[in-house]
Amino acid sequence: MTFEHAGASEPTDGIRWPLDWRGLYPRERWLWFEQLWVDVCALRERYAIALRSGWWADSVQLEALAALAAWVDRYDSGEWDDPSGKLTLLCDLERIAVLLREGRDPFHPDRDRQAFLSHLLHVGCERPPGDGTG
Repeated sequence: MTFEHAGASEPTDGIRWPLDWRGLYPRERWLWFEQLWVDVCALRERYAIALRSGWWADSVQLEALAALAAWVDRYDSGEWDDPSGKLTLLCDLERIAVLLREGRDPFHPDRDRQAFLSHLLHVGCERPPGDGTG
């Protein structure tokens, strides 16, 4: 997962975020989750991944989505150029989907955005000054 949040106050090109948010400072946590939101929405569209509302509150789903986003990013950026590895990624989407099936309602970014932001505050994230997300 490479951080590219447009509202960031500092240049962040090429920063590689950890695959888990727990060791980050409160503002970094917010940015981590925001970037994952962007990545997850893109993965959902690109690969037709069936996500469930509340994925952000499930540790296994968070880690699976962060890892998948980082995996895809390395191919998209050209950092990795391995056709057989990319095919492995594509074949593993079905296995990854098993990790993402917990939850009752389908994920809808517009409807779920407020619940996502509330969760960030609940887990101790701190919105950066001037961040206009919402």
